[in-house]
Amino acid sequence: MTIPVFGSIIGGETDFTGDTIPVYNKFSGERIAEIHKASREVVGRAVANALHTFRTVKLSPVERSGILLKAAQLLKERKEQLAMSLVREVGRTIKDCRVEIDRAVATFTISAEEAKRIAGHCVPIAAQQGNENKLAFTVRVPVGVVCAITPFNNPINLTAHKIAPAIAAGNAVVLKPAEVTPVTVMAMVSILQEAGLPPGFLNVVHGLGQETGQYLLEDERIAMFTFTGSVGVGRHIKSTTGIRKVTLELGSNSPTIVHRDALNIGEIAELCALRGLSATNGQACISVQRLYVHKDIHDEFVAMLVRTAERMKVGNPEEEDTDIGPLISEKEAMRVEAWVNEAVAAGAKVLCGGKRDGTFYQPTIITDVKPDMKVMCQELFGPVVNVIPYDDIDWVFAQANDSKFGLQAGLFTSNLQLAMRAVYELEFGGVLINDVSTFRSDVMPYGGIKNSGIGKEGPRYTIEEMTDERIVVIKM
Repeated sequence: MTIPVFGSIIGGETDFTGDTIPVYNKFSGERIAEIHKASREVVGRAVANALHTFRTVKLSPVERSGILLKAAQLLKERKEQLAMSLVREVGRTIKDCRVEIDRAVATFTISAEEAKRIAGHCVPIAAQQGNENKLAFTVRVPVGVVCAITPFNNPINLTAHKIAPAIAAGNAVVLKPAEVTPVTVMAMVSILQEAGLPPGFLNVVHGLGQETGQYLLEDERIAMFTFTGSVGVGRHIKSTTGIRKVTLELGSNSPTIVHRDALNIGEIAELCALRGLSATNGQACISVQRLYVHKDIHDEFVAMLVRTAERMKVGNPEEEDTDIGPLISEKEAMRVEAWVNEAVAAGAKVLCGGKRDGTFYQPTIITDVKPDMKVMCQELFGPVVNVIPYDDIDWVFAQANDSKFGLQAGLFTSNLQLAMRAVYELEFGGVLINDVSTFRSDVMPYGGIKNSGIGKEGPRYTIEEMTDERIVVIKM
């Protein structure tokens, strides 16, 4: 069977030069595609073409909106095909991947709407003595060439969150997809071309981060970088790009707190299991990782949590009843296994799961954990949830905050005063009341503090990041 081969896309033309990297089905191990690594020269041409396009081809807000709406419609029409492509290259379940396609449709649609709402504001400059004969206002202008470097775990929607707002704002984009999951992203690129996006507004280069990614970082014609991935790479991007704009969506070890007055704890336990274990196979930066449960309800809650985990089916992600598929690689599954085993050796107790079979890791609930264990203080990125009992709300808030990360936190409570305390005292980019840390709506501002990143995603907020505010003063 002939497999698809993807090259770099520059000005609408495909460049097939460079060594190839195979892409594998994460369940079967079958080779399903190849990509050509972009050399420094190819990356340079991609950036040059994007800059030339940005400076010479202008799309009105109405035109940009129309292209994005057409792309959203095409994504929706091809949902099943795209979802199955995701299943094969990422290893997530078919039901999970359908949700991601739906979210990508929403992200494109919201970006299309926001393309027609970009505006500055009036500045009351005449209120300052001596400026009575002046009028001032601001406009928002696109930054230029945006480089988008996207991750493996949610390749369609997290790429959509970068390129759709960039196009909505009037920028040109050079995209580097994750080398292990580029196939469905390339389908989305083709859809944008079909929707009428002129050549050069979205160029694509493939390759490894330390090679192709580095070539991009060193090209000073790029005005802004937007990246989702690890803290280490995020630090490198920030230190390399100087004073250019950067948006970084990085890691977390997200806490969710279940207080004794929470309602419907059975439903909460099921939700925590689903969002900590099966969503993205646990490979999401906002997965429930640290689960703090009040002692008054702890035993009952944990029993329900374990029952839910034990009912989960692990296996072929193409099957409708599968809950958890393989991790992205055996190397990552082995890392998760090693961290859990290390915690057990230090006194932690596995209540269910704790076993690896190749690239699969069983849904796992751990207790008797300590804050300095890797499963607690680092980003686990696997189907494992740590459960910690508490009786002092001040202690649990302090424990939740005692982290180098600060992306999102969840709190279940029926006490309004406690909920508002959490809003102001929990040190995170997002605080979810009566929901898990894993919740994200594509319309909301999304981003963290501390080592979890810089800047916000969500189309309206990304457009603000990807435009510059320019002051205009008119002397009358």
